[in-house]
Amino acid sequence: MKLSYVYILKCADQSYYIGVTSDLEQRVEQHQSGYYEDSYTHRRRPVELVFYATFTDIRIAIQTEKQFKKWSRAKKEALIEGRFGDLVNLAKKKFRHPE
Repeated sequence: MKLSYVYILKCADQSYYIGVTSDLEQRVEQHQSGYYEDSYTHRRRPVELVFYATFTDIRIAIQTEKQFKKWSRAKKEALIEGRFGDLVNLAKKKFRHPE
């Protein structure tokens, strides 16, 4: 069974990069070395792996990556810090002004 990983890197400029891969160690090394010159992380090195999750289905990994990318910075940081109970409260909500 081939595993897939969704990972979060913290870049030197304090931004976060979220990706998906089937070889986490190799992919993080590629980010760190600047292997892809056109990548988001190339000019934001060094990077630090701050979170990863393992999946047995690449489709679910890709879906999760897309979901994480939509999250606010506060919600990403709660995930990274293991504050899972805070995730629901940090969901983006749209409120309507009562008329």
